[in-house]
Amino acid sequence: MEEEQMGGSEDRWKGSLENITEMASNLDSLQKLLLKKAVFVEEDTFARASLVSEQARTIKVLEQRVQTLERELDAAITAAAHARSEKRQAESSQKAAESRAQEVTKELENTTKVFKLHMEELRGMQEQISKRDNEIKLLEAIIQTLGGKERLRKGGVND
Repeated sequence: MEEEQMGGSEDRWKGSLENITEMASNLDSLQKLLLKKAVFVEEDTFARASLVSEQARTIKVLEQRVQTLERELDAAITAAAHARSEKRQAESSQKAAESRAQEVTKELENTTKVFKLHMEELRGMQEQISKRDNEIKLLEAIIQTLGGKERLRKGGVND
């Protein structure tokens, strides 16, 4: 087991040394390339070029920020338009609901008036029925009274 660990460590060291050697080779190539293509300028010119380069990067960052803000503004405008549309819809729904409530209230008031009229009519009929019922009872009492006198007459004559 220790031998396996030792063998693994050696492989890692070999790989690391190969990587370092490759990096050194790449560095030499880069140095040769820079020496061939390098432009030497005065310090003042380099400072101005650096300033221009920095300003260009700043401008690019600001342009990206402007684009981001424009997208956010467009999204906000769209959201506001959507909100206005929803508000109009809600107002329209509210007006429709209020209108329906008024219709139902009128219908209820009309039904109440009709109900009152029917109640008055029923009370009038109840009074008529009660009067006729009293008249019928009176007539029955008269009939019974007359019928009783007739029996007395018949009974007195027969006796």
